[in-house]
Amino acid sequence: MRRRLAPDGIMQLGLGFWGSKTLLSAVELGLFSELAKGPLDASTIAQRLGLHQRSVRDFLDALVALGMLERRGARYVNTRESGFFLDRARPSYVGGMLEMANARLYPFWGSLTEALRTGLPQNEAKRGENFFTALYAAPHRLEGFLKAMTGGSLGAGMAIAKRFPWKKYRSFVDIGTAQGGVAVQVALAHRHLEGGGMDLPVVRAIFEAYVRSHGLEGRVHFHPGDFFKDPLPKSDVLIMGHILHDWNLDEKRMLLKKAYDALPAGGALIIHEAIIDDARKQNALGLLMSLNMLIETPGGFDFTGADCKEWMKEVGFRKTRVERLAGPDSMVVGIK
Repeated sequence: MRRRLAPDGIMQLGLGFWGSKTLLSAVELGLFSELAKGPLDASTIAQRLGLHQRSVRDFLDALVALGMLERRGARYVNTRESGFFLDRARPSYVGGMLEMANARLYPFWGSLTEALRTGLPQNEAKRGENFFTALYAAPHRLEGFLKAMTGGSLGAGMAIAKRFPWKKYRSFVDIGTAQGGVAVQVALAHRHLEGGGMDLPVVRAIFEAYVRSHGLEGRVHFHPGDFFKDPLPKSDVLIMGHILHDWNLDEKRMLLKKAYDALPAGGALIIHEAIIDDARKQNALGLLMSLNMLIETPGGFDFTGADCKEWMKEVGFRKTRVERLAGPDSMVVGIK
């Protein structure tokens, strides 16, 4: 029997930004943090968050239907996931990435068609500005951005800490570490390791405060530097998370070669990203992330595990493998 043709899937995907923006607005408003204090009815939520009564029930019930809230009688509560990951008071908060998506990426993605036609970034560069230059010059904005990076890497960091054979190694450094989320997860799970994170000098205070909040200041240290201009720190294991996809192919190969040169014989490089499946058919988020690199960078793009393994072998790594982590993320491991 032939399946009846229906446009449901097409319409759901085409209007997917409705649900996305509903969630992003809820994060912006601090709804999940407010509900972490206890169940509330719609009128109380409207009063506390400064919402108009006209659509507050539709807003909240839409979040119920989207699986982000539960309704018990007349009161709303967080789901297990939204309470754990979207309460700003928790160290597991991943909403920083969503806050950045709401404030920056959402409007920029409105110009995707232009990006596809021109191959040019659609972010602040269209106004002659450099987002990262302005960001690193503004400490408050920088801290928010680094928290967003932690939110985007937290699940992968936990998985790397669990699945990589750390007993074989004594030291590691996370390159482009941001706040230090991955470095902290690895160090928490393996007390024998001496860890570190490399990033621009302006990141030091934010990194050290985050490490100190986890009681790891004795084992996890900051390495100031520019990974394009400076040698990478010597270590048994180097980690690059959501770094390679920012750059063009020549820059990717250069960074892999610098990592190879910094490692001892038998040392390991871990690349973790939303690695695209080799058939380029399944990991939709990885492919969409590559489109995000079109929006955000002059030459960046995401890649398959096979791509990364090939580049690793070109610069000298003798063994490579790909392993799934959490959600859409995988790691590519190269052994020198």
